[in-house]
Amino acid sequence: MSDKHCHKVTLNSQSEPLDFAAQSPSLLDTLEQANIEVAYQCREGFCGACRAKLVQGEVCYNQEPLAFVRDGEILLCCTKPLTNIKLTLL
Repeated sequence: MSDKHCHKVTLNSQSEPLDFAAQSPSLLDTLEQANIEVAYQCREGFCGACRAKLVQGEVCYNQEPLAFVRDGEILLCCTKPLTNIKLTLL
């Protein structure tokens, strides 16, 4: 049995929240595993194609993105949740 905490990821387009397992590398990977289509290109925070609006909760970046990110937005490819979160996919 694992003691790793699992945060919930709620999307505006889904009725049920997803589990973000602590070992998952990013929110993008979690969404892909749930068969949710997300635009992306680089997977490293360079292009900004995977932007999403963070409606609620806190996240941290695996590495600081080089792409421009507006206030209230995150890049799914290099982000992990610190709390339960709510997102709007752009």
